[in-house]
Amino acid sequence: MGYKLTIAFAAALAVTALAVPLAIPALRRMKFGQFVRDDGPQSHLVKAGTPTMGGVVFMPVILVVGLLFAVLGWGNMGAVVAVLLTGAGFAAIGFVDDYIKVFKKRSLGFRAYQKLAAQILVTGAYVAYLLNWGGLDTEILIPFTSGKMWDLGPFYIPLVIVVMLGTVNGVNLTDGLDGLATSVTAIVMVAFLVMSLMVGGGIEPVMAVVSGSLVGFLLYNKYPARIFMGDTGSLGLGGLVAAVAIYLKLPLMILIVGFIYLAEVISVMIQVAWFKKTGKRVFKMAPLHHHFEESGWKETKVTTVFALVTSALAIVGILSI
Repeated sequence: MGYKLTIAFAAALAVTALAVPLAIPALRRMKFGQFVRDDGPQSHLVKAGTPTMGGVVFMPVILVVGLLFAVLGWGNMGAVVAVLLTGAGFAAIGFVDDYIKVFKKRSLGFRAYQKLAAQILVTGAYVAYLLNWGGLDTEILIPFTSGKMWDLGPFYIPLVIVVMLGTVNGVNLTDGLDGLATSVTAIVMVAFLVMSLMVGGGIEPVMAVVSGSLVGFLLYNKYPARIFMGDTGSLGLGGLVAAVAIYLKLPLMILIVGFIYLAEVISVMIQVAWFKKTGKRVFKMAPLHHHFEESGWKETKVTTVFALVTSALAIVGILSI
């Protein structure tokens, strides 16, 4: 299996690395430029116009290459297809969101209730597959308990919805600095790849392809970014990460290996709640990565530190199984 996963990783990396430089001028011609909010860091205003919607490049690569290896029998085909289609569903939501931002010049894209409804619909379809045709039950693995399982019963579906929506929007919020969501998610996927090999998940090609494609995208998304992934990419990646964790019965692992996503979401929740209550801010700016920027950290330092934290927690997560 090792050489197969290496081939899957390398194939996705190569195809993405070749496709992105071809897509950048095309996105420029179509005027798919980043719309930068004026209430964010002032240093980010120079990024306005940088091609966005990079997810339209690497998400198809992930889907096609991932499905190819599934057809070749490298993994559980039904599960691989279900996970990839779930990621595609969230990417489609992100695509519409990006379209609204780019052409309607509305920085927030979808209305909140519209995005939530669409995300719940995709999540519901995935859960329905898992419980009716995917062979999964309502048990999840508890980290640091030597493989003990916990049967959630009727609480399984609510937990899955929270994990899915929280992860998807966590990745979306993390995508605020050059290379940040790309590098963090690549590390998260490598961690889940190792865990899948440990628990016999059968969906290893998904993680190999996603991490490989992200490394290829990072060549152009690192500081100073020549292209951004947009919501097409960040929502799609969030869907893939959550779908993988749920299928492996490791949704609680998101709290460990996906800590950065969690921290970004919580920082926004705290900031909004406290500001509404007191009119004051807890952080200099939210999400959390902007707080560190406003505290004097260079963008590259924030990205590097967040990636290192994720790497360390990925090891912790693997050891917890």
